[in-house]
Amino acid sequence: MPRKKSDGVRKKSTASKVKKAGKPTSKQKDLPVQDSAAPFPIVGMGASAGGLEAFEQFFTHTPPDTGMAFVLIQHLDPKHKSILSELVQRYTKMTVHEVEDGMVVEPDTVYVIPPNRNMALLHGTLHLLEQSEIPGVRTPIDFFFRSLAEDRKEEAICIVLSGTGTEGSMGLRAVKGEGGMVMVQDPESAKYDGMPRSSIATGLVDYILPPEKMADQLIRYVHHSLDDVSEKTTDAANKKSGLLQKIFILVRSKTGHDFSYYKQNTILRRIERRMAVNQIARLSDYVRYMQDDHKEAGILFKELLI
Repeated sequence: MPRKKSDGVRKKSTASKVKKAGKPTSKQKDLPVQDSAAPFPIVGMGASAGGLEAFEQFFTHTPPDTGMAFVLIQHLDPKHKSILSELVQRYTKMTVHEVEDGMVVEPDTVYVIPPNRNMALLHGTLHLLEQSEIPGVRTPIDFFFRSLAEDRKEEAICIVLSGTGTEGSMGLRAVKGEGGMVMVQDPESAKYDGMPRSSIATGLVDYILPPEKMADQLIRYVHHSLDDVSEKTTDAANKKSGLLQKIFILVRSKTGHDFSYYKQNTILRRIERRMAVNQIARLSDYVRYMQDDHKEAGILFKELLI
């Protein structure tokens, strides 16, 4: 389903909102499955230790009408009661749900994973699964990020916040592999910097920011229409194929690898994603950006290898 343009904010889905965080009624269960291509982004947010503070800062600075849905995955001890839903509701005017099985995702809504559960996204609906009983293999953040990537493809966005350990770094690889966007909390602003530093070490992170600055960047990224970029990029490539050749030259000069024989559509999708991240609309402007920013050719190279 093609996405519709709007005046700066994506339109809300016409699907009915879930009025309360209860079990789906028999009528709701009979409704058709939501199309996973629905025109709004779903943002997966993962945190563990220090995550409450990070979520507070994020939602304090996030407007309630971004047109996005936010799914919060906090890695807690299975026996620990989560207070995340109550906390987040204090700092946002968006509706906040603790997820129950079969809940349909809607824009301008926050969804919080319940304790001791894995959660997956299928066709825009959240499903809860039992966590493994094997100690050390509970990775709800990576589990959801992979599911998000598979369901939303290039619409997927994931954010890694404060926490110990390395969780999130595997899931974000899946998001990047599908052409999605990755944002990570600046380790200097994190109460516990293990998860942010592990994610940054992958070399696949698009933005590194403190939580209070993330929403502004998210909005700019989403409002930079990927559809418009695709149309302009394809048109420019057809009329001025030399622009792509210049990009191949810059990448080869930086890395020694020649991508000129790769499938053009695959190459274009990766270039479009980098243009969206940097809010660049024209292919010619992206060539100039690569010339001015010597790191960009290396970053694009990594994108092409995913």
